[in-house]
Amino acid sequence: MKLLECDNVSFSYENTEVIKNLSFSLNEGEYLCIVGENGSGKSTLIKGLLGLKPTSGGKIIRWNGLRPNETGYLPQQTPTQKDFPASVYEVVLSGRLNSRGFRPFYSREDKKIAEDNIRRLGIESLRNQSYRDLSGGQQQRVLLARALCASKRLLLLDEPVTGLDPLITEEMYRLIESLNKEEKITIIMVSHDIGAAVKYATHILHLNDNKSFFGTTADYLKSSTGRSFLITDDSEPHQTETRNEK
Repeated sequence: MKLLECDNVSFSYENTEVIKNLSFSLNEGEYLCIVGENGSGKSTLIKGLLGLKPTSGGKIIRWNGLRPNETGYLPQQTPTQKDFPASVYEVVLSGRLNSRGFRPFYSREDKKIAEDNIRRLGIESLRNQSYRDLSGGQQQRVLLARALCASKRLLLLDEPVTGLDPLITEEMYRLIESLNKEEKITIIMVSHDIGAAVKYATHILHLNDNKSFFGTTADYLKSSTGRSFLITDDSEPHQTETRNEK
C-alpha cells in the first residue's frame, strides 16, 4: 500500500532549481536509499520530506493516513549536538514532542513509548547516563530510539553511520534492517555507502545534477548509473564516470 509520493517535485534556492521534476513513490514496508554526489540535492529533499522546505513545483503526497508529523528522523549530528547535556531518557522522550500538541507535559503514554523504545534498542543500562558521555555508536542508538518515538511507520535516516567504526557500522545496518523486515517500518536512508545501499535497500533513488534514477535495487544494478559504481571487496564504493539516466 502506497505511503509516500513525490509528484514532479522541484525545490529551489534563490531562484535556482536544486531538484527538478522528481517523481517517485514508496509503499509501506519498503526500504529506500537516497544516494548521489555532494550538491545533488539530498539534504534539500530531506528537508522537503520533513516539511521543513516548501516545494517550488509539484507536490508531496502522504497516503494511507500518514500525517506530516509522523516521520521519525535521525539527523546528521553536529559537534554541538553530540555534546548535548541531557540524559538518555530525556533525549529519547523528546521524540514525542510533535505528538504532544499543546499539552504542557508529556503524558503517561508518551513516557511508556519512550521506555518501550529504550528496551527495543537495548539501551536500558544507559537510561540515566548523560548523552554527551556516550560513544558514537551508543549515541546513534539513542537517536534511533528517539526517532521511533515519533513514528512506528516511517523513519528518515540521514547518514546514520557516519564516523562509526566498521563493527558498529555493520551492527547499525543490521538493526535498521531488522526494523524494516521484522517490524515492517518503512525506511528512507540517505547514504554515501553504495555497498550498503545495494545490500540492504529494496529501492534506490540516485540524484544527479540533471536527471535521477529511481527503481528497485536490482534494476539499479543493471542500469548505467548503477554499473558506474564499482563495489570493492570491503564494500567501499569507488565512483567512476557516470551517465545520467531517468
